[in-house]
Amino acid sequence: MSIKMIALDLDGTTLNSKGRITADNKKAIEKAIDLGIKVVVSTGRSYTALPEDVRDLRGLEYVISSNGAHITDMISGEHIFDSYISLEAIEDVTALTRKYDLMIEVFYDDRAFTDTVLYKKVEREGSSYRNREYVLSTREPIDDILGFMREHRDKIENINIFFEHPEERIAKMPVIEAGIRKATITSSFPNNIEVGGEHTSKSEALMHLASKFGIERTELMCCGDAPNDIAMITNAGIGVAMGNAWDVTKDAADYVASTNDESGVAEVINKFVLNA
Repeated sequence: MSIKMIALDLDGTTLNSKGRITADNKKAIEKAIDLGIKVVVSTGRSYTALPEDVRDLRGLEYVISSNGAHITDMISGEHIFDSYISLEAIEDVTALTRKYDLMIEVFYDDRAFTDTVLYKKVEREGSSYRNREYVLSTREPIDDILGFMREHRDKIENINIFFEHPEERIAKMPVIEAGIRKATITSSFPNNIEVGGEHTSKSEALMHLASKFGIERTELMCCGDAPNDIAMITNAGIGVAMGNAWDVTKDAADYVASTNDESGVAEVINKFVLNA
């Protein structure tokens, strides 16, 4: 099997637990690019939240962001694909937020916006489940997050719902799934639920990009760690889960690599693409 395109999730996959790309991962990624392999970042992050380590990868051309809401050409800075949340889903998220006093973030225009109260709480107290510096540097506080979402309802990319404890997410997941119309519901880490467009996913965006280059599904290798990566992992010729991945993601994969702290991405690029 000849791999012509590699899709890489970031957090928990390409980035280590310190949010950096290891030297081995960087070397393997850039070597694959030099050989003509299309390497695509496929992340739940907004485009503006990409770390410098990713922006500095030599030859990287395309980024799938906000769980598949956009594909951005890094050379021109333009979107070549967009997929937004339905008006019905936005109405339902608004109703659920008011009913259950949910903590939400809204992705719009390649940026992530959060309720000012939540932002100030993280600034003041930190967070048990998210990096304080990451939140403060990548989120923009909004006093009326529901009003902001309503104002920009025609181009909302993604909505994150946060819970202090994973048990709360597990308990609320059925309520969220049943209460939101025309949406994709997933998670990228144990404390969140993510709402995307009805047909929005990393996999859909990736297949759009692959078709642009005449690349078949069997010629894809996809790497991830969380439920929001499962669709692209199962749709790839080689689907890879990191050693630190959720069990459900490992179950969906063809191969389980070393952890993100052990350069699992370099391992599979060397094994399946570079034959090193």
